[in-house]
Amino acid sequence: ISYKTINVAGEAGDASPSTPIGVNLPNNNWIRQEHGSKSVSLGNILNSYNNAGGSGRLKEFAHDSVEIELGEKYAQLAGKLHTALHEVVGHASGQINPGIGQPKETLKNYASTMEEGRADLVGLYYIMDPKLQELGLVDNSEELGKAAYNGYIRNGLITQLVRIELGNDIEEDHMVNRQWVSAWAYEKGKADNVIEKIEKDGKTYYNINDYVKLRELFGQLLKETQRIKSEGDFKAAQDLVEGYGVKVDQTLHAQVLERNQQFKSAPYSGFVNPVLVPETNDAGEIIDVKVTQPKSFEEQMIQYANMYSFLD
Repeated sequence: ISYKTINVAGEAGDASPSTPIGVNLPNNNWIRQEHGSKSVSLGNILNSYNNAGGSGRLKEFAHDSVEIELGEKYAQLAGKLHTALHEVVGHASGQINPGIGQPKETLKNYASTMEEGRADLVGLYYIMDPKLQELGLVDNSEELGKAAYNGYIRNGLITQLVRIELGNDIEEDHMVNRQWVSAWAYEKGKADNVIEKIEKDGKTYYNINDYVKLRELFGQLLKETQRIKSEGDFKAAQDLVEGYGVKVDQTLHAQVLERNQQFKSAPYSGFVNPVLVPETNDAGEIIDVKVTQPKSFEEQMIQYANMYSFLD
């Protein structure tokens, strides 16, 4: 298993203009088991996502000042560490039992969201581990873990709904997995009031009352999702995803969209690629690369169409 962070100068294909924040290969589980895996985080992309839009949505959808303060102090680092744990430990772990087919064969249309949810749960469970502080990765693993849990639950149950049109189900695999992880934890923790749904001034919030018990719930769900993957249990995957990850509370959805109207930043982000122009000497050898920035996203799309389109 290897992991590195790089800065990208440009992207194309399915990675542009809307890009992932990392790449983990190979996808095939038996190759992972036999030969290992490699993860690459796109550092400048992750930083750009983290700094887009400011803290307005945090202040709108967080329950109280304590949650806001934790988010402002730790959310960016928590996001980076969770991504690293998700990619390196999450996707790189979890073997399939002998004689069981690949998840795309056994879990079929649920394979992707189950794998993303399992990797998220690995990250959520270990981001609260004091070992991170012992390794010098964080100055306060407990506070950072709380910020990570706050952000995950808030996003999984509320803020990601700004990306969906009112009346629609959740379809994108990552969004589905965030909801089924969060909604399952909320429901299973109701008896102990682990996560509390709060209505205040016509607005809905989710407040975590017990982070230790929430970590235990994440551990239980991780154990179950690993069992589902290892045993190829299609029915259990279907029940988990369809029961918790797809349907949206329409009243809450309408409220979230209304509260989000005050923000100008779009729910999805796209990137404008710099134009790299080689400079050559008299012999035709490249001696430098000049970096120029397009004036706008629209200008770049028109330029791409003029230069690369196959249609007249």
